[in-house]
Amino acid sequence: MRPYEAVVVLTPTLESEEAYESLVARLQKVIADGGGLLRAVERWGRRRLAYPIERHHDGYYVLLQFDSEPAVTKELDRVLRITDAVLRHLVVRRHEDAEDQAPEAVAVGEEGSPEP
Repeated sequence: MRPYEAVVVLTPTLESEEAYESLVARLQKVIADGGGLLRAVERWGRRRLAYPIERHHDGYYVLLQFDSEPAVTKELDRVLRITDAVLRHLVVRRHEDAEDQAPEAVAVGEEGSPEP
């Protein structure tokens, strides 16, 4: 299995917090049904968009980190494309050593630049 991340921007016009939770649960189910392992779900909440999308100026952001086979990402992409509440999404493969490369682990030299 390979590590992946998906960032999803949902429309801000959903009725309630339960509607957002049901959409996130649906995405988690797609990953689980394909044999994927969900690592983390981060709900970033409602944030301002850099530019309007479909006349929306805000969006509800969700980050999913998971391990799966490539076929699961294709199915997740298909589901995200046909879901009306999704404004934008991006599914990318994470570097396999992403957990070991935490930003806090970078040593900084005296001039403020990272040491080689």
